[in-house]
Amino acid sequence: MHNKLDCPIMATIAMISDKWKVLIICKLKNGTMRFNELLRALQGVTQRVLTHQLRELEADGLVSRKIYAEVPPRVEYSLTELGKTLVPVLGKLEIWAQEHASELLDARRQRLKDLAGTEKESPNPAKR
Repeated sequence: MHNKLDCPIMATIAMISDKWKVLIICKLKNGTMRFNELLRALQGVTQRVLTHQLRELEADGLVSRKIYAEVPPRVEYSLTELGKTLVPVLGKLEIWAQEHASELLDARRQRLKDLAGTEKESPNPAKR
């Protein structure tokens, strides 16, 4: 039996598949940030989710955490050398998404329209 981690592309996608992870990497590409800076920059993420995502990125070797022995303690996050290698890859993905955004949206709208038409055409036996 094969595991998704046996395939490098599947392992990588699994590693960054959460939307917050990609956004964290994109925010950190410009340099080191403190936790609350990231929290503010990533509108909509909860403190709990951000903590969890940062821990996973750290465990995967993409993000490093530096704790300063101050009162209160200061914690900073930055991309590791490995994490920095993802930045151009995500940049290419962003370019592709921008170049094909209208096609993707048109396809999605057409699919939703087709689904709505199918629902109107087929009577629901439960409503009889």
